[in-house]
Amino acid sequence: MKAVVMAGGEGSRLRPLTISRPKPMVPIVGRPVAEHILNLLKEHGITDVIMTVQYLASNIEDYFGDGAQFGMRIRYSREESPLGTAGSVKNAEEWLRDEPFLVISGDALTDFNLTKIIEFHREKQAMATLTLAHVANPLEYGVIITDDEGHITQFLEKPSWAQVFSDTINTGIYVLDPAIFDYFERDIVFDFSTDLFPMLLKKGDPLYGYISDGYWCDVGNLSEYMRANADALQGHVQLKIPGHNIGGDIWTEQGVELAEDAQLFGPIYLGQSARVLPGAQIHGPCVIGNYSIVDAHAKVDRSVVWNSSYIGEYAELRGAIAGSHTSIKTKAVLFEGAVVGDDCLIDESAIIQPGVKLWPKKAIENGAVVTSSIIWGNQGRRTLFGRFGVTGLVNIDITPELAAKLGAAYGATLKKGTRVCVNRDAHRTPRMIKRAMIAGLPSAGINVHDLETVPLPVARYYVRTTDAVGGVHIRLAPNDPRTIDIKFFDQNGMDISKATERKIENMYFREDFRRVYLDEIGDIAYAPNVNDRYRDAYLKALDVKAIRSRNYQLVADYGHGSGVNVLAPLFNQLGCEVIAINSTMDESRYSRSIDDITRDRQRLAEITKTLDAHLGISLDTSCEKLFVVDEQGRLLDNNELLAVMTDLLLRANPGATVVVPVTASGVVEQVAERAKGTVKRVGVAQQVLTSAATQAGVVLVGDAMGGFVFPSLHPAFDALFSLAKLLELLAKFDVKLANLVNDLPTFFQVRKFVDCPWEYKGKVMRLLSENYRDSHAADGVRIQNGKNDWVLVLPDADRPVFTIFAEARSHDQAQALADRYARVVASFQQ
Repeated sequence: MKAVVMAGGEGSRLRPLTISRPKPMVPIVGRPVAEHILNLLKEHGITDVIMTVQYLASNIEDYFGDGAQFGMRIRYSREESPLGTAGSVKNAEEWLRDEPFLVISGDALTDFNLTKIIEFHREKQAMATLTLAHVANPLEYGVIITDDEGHITQFLEKPSWAQVFSDTINTGIYVLDPAIFDYFERDIVFDFSTDLFPMLLKKGDPLYGYISDGYWCDVGNLSEYMRANADALQGHVQLKIPGHNIGGDIWTEQGVELAEDAQLFGPIYLGQSARVLPGAQIHGPCVIGNYSIVDAHAKVDRSVVWNSSYIGEYAELRGAIAGSHTSIKTKAVLFEGAVVGDDCLIDESAIIQPGVKLWPKKAIENGAVVTSSIIWGNQGRRTLFGRFGVTGLVNIDITPELAAKLGAAYGATLKKGTRVCVNRDAHRTPRMIKRAMIAGLPSAGINVHDLETVPLPVARYYVRTTDAVGGVHIRLAPNDPRTIDIKFFDQNGMDISKATERKIENMYFREDFRRVYLDEIGDIAYAPNVNDRYRDAYLKALDVKAIRSRNYQLVADYGHGSGVNVLAPLFNQLGCEVIAINSTMDESRYSRSIDDITRDRQRLAEITKTLDAHLGISLDTSCEKLFVVDEQGRLLDNNELLAVMTDLLLRANPGATVVVPVTASGVVEQVAERAKGTVKRVGVAQQVLTSAATQAGVVLVGDAMGGFVFPSLHPAFDALFSLAKLLELLAKFDVKLANLVNDLPTFFQVRKFVDCPWEYKGKVMRLLSENYRDSHAADGVRIQNGKNDWVLVLPDADRPVFTIFAEARSHDQAQALADRYARVVASFQQ
C-alpha cells in the first residue's frame, strides 16, 4: 500500500518556531515530526510514499530527498497555492489510482496501529475509513459519531461547546479507495472533512470510522508542542528516540560531553555533540539539540533547546523554548511559556517574562526585562472570543495594549481603505479601551467612524445602513463593573461569524499585523446624524397613529444607560406620557448587581401599579433587553413576554414564523399553534439567532432572555423598537397585556447547573448522545418526557459547567426532572 503524507502545513500557531521551517519539520526529540511519521509507516510495511508540500517545500524535499537514506521511496506533489486536503491529494492521483491508499498528517505525532486500520478498511470494503480518537477538548477538530458497525452517522467540523455531541474526533488519518477521485476535479480547493466526507455520507457510500487505541497529538500550538516532546520522553508515545539510554532515562547521541558534577534528572534527550558543563542542572522532561551547550551552573527545567544554541553560566530556562542558533547569556532567565526564535541574542541578566515570544534575529540588551513580545507582541490568551465577544477584567485581561493589538488584528482582516464604526457605553473604562482600539485600526489602513456613545442597536443600525464594513462596541459588563466586553459586528450590523472570529484570533496570535505606509494610515472622524438616522427608520417602521391613539401612560426605567437619549424624544412623538426612573447616565451605577436590578424592577412594578399605568418597562444598559410590567403590577417572566410577543406577531402575520432558541419554553409552540403560526428552534448563540431573522417568513426572533429581533427594522436585538412594537400591537388589537398573560397555558421551567471539568465535557456529550440517540437539538441534548415535559442538557460555552433546563406541568415535576438529569451528567464524568 502507498501512503500520502500531508506536509504542506504552515504552522501559524507555532510561530515563531515556524517562521523559517514548515510545521512538519519542527523537531520532536531531535527529529522532525514528519520523520517520526515516516518511521511509523515503515514499521507497518509502507515504504512507497508521496509527500504533499506547499509552504517552504524545499526544506522538506532537501531533508528527505528521494527517501533512500530512510529505506523508502519518496515522491513529492507540490501545490502552488493551498488546495485543501483533498485537493492536494488529487494532485498525486496519477500515483494512487491502482489500489487503496493511506493518508496521514506529517505534522501530528502518533503511534496508531496502521496495520489494524488498513485491515478494518478492507474488511468493511469501505470507500473511506477515518481513524478516530477520544480527546478531552474536541473544539478544534471534526467531531464524529458512528454506529455499532462503525458506519459514520454524523459529524461536525470544529464545533463550539454548545454544539459538541461527542469527544470522538477525526485524527486526519484515512484509508481511501481511489474511486474518491471521481467526486471532484483537479486544481480546485476541496477538503476531505468539509467537502468529500459529507458528500459520501449524503450519497450513502460506505464511510466508516475506526476508533484507534494509542497516542495522537496534533502538535497544533506551542503548548501541544511542549507536551509532545514530554510525552515522547516519558514513553507515552511509542517511537524510537535517537541515541541510546545511558540510564536514568537520559538519551544521548554521538559526541555528547557531560561534566562529572553536572546534575541530570531524566527524562532528557541530548543531541549530537551537545555539551553540559560543570555544575549545570537539567531537570526533565528536557530536550537539548545538536551542538548546543549548557554552560556551568546553568539550570534548564522542562524546556526544549534546539540545535547550536548556547545557555550561559547561571542562566535559567523554566518551561521555555529556545530556537536554533540562539545565545542566552550569563544570568539571563526565560520563564514559563517563553519562546525565543532562531538566531536571537539574550544578553546578560535579561529576563524574558512568562508567555513572551521573540521572533527570529532579535537582540535583547543587558539587564532588560521583556514583558511583551518583540516585535509582534505576546499571545497571552488561549482564545479571544467568548459568548459576549472579547471579555475580561479591565486592566488585567483587557488592557489598552491588548485593545490596540486587537484593533490592528481586526483591521488586518479587512480591506485597506474601508471604514469601521466604533461605539462605547458611557463609562470611563470603555472610553479608555475604545481609544486604544481606535489607535490600532488606522495602523492597518482602516478608517474609523467614532459613534461616541449610543445604544448598541443604534450602532448596529448605523453600520448596516452606511458604507461601514463592520463595527465594534465596547461596554462595561451589565452585572460586573470589573469586566469589559468588546463586541464585533459585520457590515449588516450582526455579530461576526465564528469563522471571522477565528480569523481575528489567528491574526492576533500570529501577531502578523498589517502596518501600512504613512499615506495609507486610516482617518478618524465623528459619525454624523447617528441617532437621527435610527429615529427616522424607527418611526417609519411603526404605525405611529395607532400608538398615539392609545395615549399610553408608561413608567420607564432607563437603567442609567444611553437609551434615554434616543427613547425620550421618541416617546414624545408617539404621544406617550412617561414617568422616568434611573434616567441619568450615572457612571457609578452603570453596571448594577443582580440584587440592585431586582430591587429596581420591584420598585418599577410597585410604581406602575400605584400610578395605574398601562405598562412599566425596563431596559438593560445596552438597550438589547426589554423587561415589562403589566397593568396589574406583575413583572413578566422572560418566557411569558416571549409568548405574548409571539401571540401578537402571529395574529398580525398569520402563517408566519417565530424563531426561538432551544432553551425557550414549550408554551411558545402552544401559542403559535393557536395562532396558526410556526415556531423554529435554533441554537442559543446570538449570531445564530440574528442570522435566522434574515430568513423568509420570519417576523420575530426571541432569545427567551428579554431580547427580541424585528426583521422589519433590522436583524438585531433591539429593546427600543421591541417596546414600540409591543405598544403598537396592543393598540391594534385593543387588548390589555395582563389579559394576554392570563390566557397563556400554564408552564413551569427550572434550570440547574452542574460543574464539569473542561476535559470531561466531550465525554459527557458523547455518552448523552449514545444513550439518547433521538434527542439531539440545535445545541445540547434535548430529551422529551411526554407531550409538554422536556429536559435540555446544554454545555456552557465559557465555563466548565452544564446547564440543565427542565419544563413540566408543575414546579415540583420540573425540579425533579432537572435533579434527575443533573445526576446523569455527574455520573458520566466518572
